[in-house]
Amino acid sequence: MIINYSTKELDLLARIMRAEALNEGNLGMLMVGNVGVNRVLANCLTFKEIRTITDVIYQNPGGFVGTNSNLFHSGSATTKEKELAKRVLKGEYYHPATNALWFYAPSTGEVCKSTWWDQDLAGRYKSHCFYMPDKGVCKELN
Repeated sequence: MIINYSTKELDLLARIMRAEALNEGNLGMLMVGNVGVNRVLANCLTFKEIRTITDVIYQNPGGFVGTNSNLFHSGSATTKEKELAKRVLKGEYYHPATNALWFYAPSTGEVCKSTWWDQDLAGRYKSHCFYMPDKGVCKELN
């Protein structure tokens, strides 16, 4: 385990992974989880006061838009979704989300912007573009 979490936080992370990336499959959900874990680990940029999964999920401004989704509010996470969340909480990482702190889904047919929130594109997986801070900005992630 690379960060501490409660049973409730495991459920929160699993539900946000579902809400943000259900259509991306397991790998897409794992990458969203990577971003959540990175935000807890990072003591930099807009994440200096973010120390828990609960902080990450409900950060305002800058939290996950998936908290507005029916997929987030439609009950507890499934056993499978919780298992995926446990994997990222134990330290499994997937490129391009390895050091990413941000992601978004561009409109259909659009390419990823080269920068977003002044951060460089790390890569794309299906409909999500992932962005990471410059080397050295967030030492906990490099």
